[in-house]
Amino acid sequence: MRRVSNPGRPTPRWGATISWQNWLFGAAVVALMTFTLFPFYWAIVASLTPEAALFRDPSLWPTHIILDHYRALFDERDFITPIRNSLVVAGTTTVFCLIVGTLAAYALARLEFKGKAAIMAFILAVTMFPQISIVSPLYLLLRSLHLIDTYPGLIMPYMTFAMPLTVWVLTGSIRQIPKDLEEAASLDGATRWQRFSQVTIPMIMPTILLCTVLSTLSAMKVLEEVLIMTKGGPVSSTYTGLYYAYDQGIRAFNFPRALAASLVVSAFCVVIAWLNFRVLRPRHR
Repeated sequence: MRRVSNPGRPTPRWGATISWQNWLFGAAVVALMTFTLFPFYWAIVASLTPEAALFRDPSLWPTHIILDHYRALFDERDFITPIRNSLVVAGTTTVFCLIVGTLAAYALARLEFKGKAAIMAFILAVTMFPQISIVSPLYLLLRSLHLIDTYPGLIMPYMTFAMPLTVWVLTGSIRQIPKDLEEAASLDGATRWQRFSQVTIPMIMPTILLCTVLSTLSAMKVLEEVLIMTKGGPVSSTYTGLYYAYDQGIRAFNFPRALAASLVVSAFCVVIAWLNFRVLRPRHR
């Protein structure tokens, strides 16, 4: 049977079927391959390569693979402590930001009081401040309180950025919830806490999941705060996973060890993100 073409629609040429969106998508894929996947592949290969062969004889890379760098990481306490510090910072800041941030966001979205607009403007401004402008005063405060070499010295500077962002995002999400739902629950006799826990929280659970993942992964990658405030001291008590990688690569010039450490931190980030999705993903009945 012969296929009859539509006489009212001209047959497009091959070149005319490729729109600018297709070209933009293709360029994005090429950029992803060039600036993300290739360096990631190079990092994996380099972390499995002897340091002596890394720069002198790249032809040995595919055949001269070792796991000594990874074994050395977990055999020394200098890496166990940074991973523990990163996990403590990530867990503490995420839980605190979610609890306090959700309550603050609900108050800003549902309660009417004087100065609310100024508070929202201040919260947005804090997320735009240069990091050093906040970390430096905190450094002086924590130093005066003799807390600079403890966990608050790592947690408080990062929380000054994570908390405002969490409050801002959750406030916008709560404002999208129709007030009719809460009013209907109120007419049924639900208290404010019941409306908050049984109506608001389930409705914003996807946003809570997003904030949790972003906050946890960002906390696992804390580096600038350590560089500005403690330099990892005393000894290595305030090292984080990425600061350890920085120290091995930039200071000790042990690039395979630094790449191995950064890949281990990346693996922890993947596992944590997966756990967040498993625990906090919305469950539709």
